[in-house]
Amino acid sequence: MPPATSATPSMLRTLNERTVLEAIRADAPISRAEISRRVGISKPTVSLALRSLLGAGLVREVDGAARGRYGATLFESVPEARLVLGLDIGARFLRAAICDLRGDVRARQDVEVAGADAPALLDAAADLRDQLLVAAELSTPAIDGAVIGVPGAVDPATGRVRLAGNIPGLEGLELGRELSSRLGLRVSVENDINLAAVGERWRGVGRGVQSFAFLSVGTGLGAGLVIRGELLRGHHGAAGEVDYALMEPGSVEDDPCAAAISAYAAEAARSAGPGTRLEPPYSVPSIFGEARAGDPLAQAVVSEAARRITAHVMPIAAVADVELVVLGGGIGANGDLLLAPIRERLASQLPFPPRVEVSSLADAAVLTGALAIGLRAALENAFSERA
Repeated sequence: MPPATSATPSMLRTLNERTVLEAIRADAPISRAEISRRVGISKPTVSLALRSLLGAGLVREVDGAARGRYGATLFESVPEARLVLGLDIGARFLRAAICDLRGDVRARQDVEVAGADAPALLDAAADLRDQLLVAAELSTPAIDGAVIGVPGAVDPATGRVRLAGNIPGLEGLELGRELSSRLGLRVSVENDINLAAVGERWRGVGRGVQSFAFLSVGTGLGAGLVIRGELLRGHHGAAGEVDYALMEPGSVEDDPCAAAISAYAAEAARSAGPGTRLEPPYSVPSIFGEARAGDPLAQAVVSEAARRITAHVMPIAAVADVELVVLGGGIGANGDLLLAPIRERLASQLPFPPRVEVSSLADAAVLTGALAIGLRAALENAFSERA
């Protein structure tokens, strides 16, 4: 039997510093005595932790008199001590944001990039980083790192992006290395829908839910799975590629994505003849808009979209027994028309149907997840690299 491992002084010191910092972040401004009472650590130990945190620039003193507490020295965290850059690379938009250690977004910007290839997106990402720093009046050295969401699977062994046919030049690219050299930062790359799931758990409808799925239905289809509070990436980094679960290559029978729904609407309109307000090019927004206006054919198309989405929710719910399914993407966001039929179908076909809701973060879901992961890493790095 191996000997028991005892905690070293450095481990205990780091643990105390983390505890003190979290107490300050949770209830600033706060005094030394209040920290001691709240976390159950002696005042001398709190003082040692504060000295280290002050030296690392993670906390600062606040004059108690300015807060109506005369004679007291108060402490608060320094949100701008480290910053996080989040990027959401998509086929139509590149979204970027910078947040501080408090999790507050200091600047955000979206640019349209339809048709851009991977090299052009890399250049645009570097430009966006610079524009955000100027807008937030911050400096590059304060950025701890960047987290990037991409529409594809990220191979955990090589870092190469796979299953990314929507963006020319992205397939097989070591995106993290390429972006790191351009940005001069450490870069982490994640599947975009995985990040959306993380974002929902941090600040969306997934808060407090231990096991749920985020299903994005729009120009593409993908799922992010959170199981027992942890993101499930899979052996090849390809967990959640649900479009391979039901559909054969080239098949559209169960495809709920925009192009397939538009094609279904066009065929239905040809078969129905006159009497519908649906007209070419049968875009998804027009289909859902006419369905809301009472057009019977548009409502039938929406019903078919609900059936196809349900068909992709069912294997997730049956295998993972998730508590919640969050719908996102351009199609999934139409909860007023989709939620009721999806819930009804699941209730009739599954013994334990999950709750189904629409994302509360909309197009910010991926960015929110990127910032959440980056913030966690920034806090870890703040301790491991402190003086």
